[in-house]
Amino acid sequence: METTDETRFDRGEETPERLKRQFSRLVGMTATQTRRVAGEALRAVGAHKDHFVVLATLAEAGPASQAALSGRTRIYKSDLVSVLNDLADAGWVRRSPDPADRRRNVITVTEDGRRRLDELDHVLDGVNEHIMAPLGPDERTQLFALLGRVNAHLDDGS
Repeated sequence: METTDETRFDRGEETPERLKRQFSRLVGMTATQTRRVAGEALRAVGAHKDHFVVLATLAEAGPASQAALSGRTRIYKSDLVSVLNDLADAGWVRRSPDPADRRRNVITVTEDGRRRLDELDHVLDGVNEHIMAPLGPDERTQLFALLGRVNAHLDDGS
């Protein structure tokens, strides 16, 4: 899990001071690296992030129509169909006709899907541990809190 040169935020004297002061650059490069590390770990077990997102959403929020699931997960409806096909083919979710409206399906996580979610949780716990290794427990808590505040501020349109 090495860092590639193009995603390294600071390359010492090669990096202009103005760039080192750009929060958006630091966060963007960090996000690129964390997505890469998580993506590699998930691919190693035959998964990708949308598999985790859908399984986690169904496990915590319960069964949902494809439209509701798209809204909850923020996965485009056209992309969600492919993800659901993957998950259904593996036996991790089940599509059933909605008793209230037979024209639409309700998606439910299966027991095998819950086991798969536990496996993906374990993989991503390892990813989080790797990413956060340089920080102590209090620093990790503080980082999440600070980034959460910045995200909430930006989400408010401020």
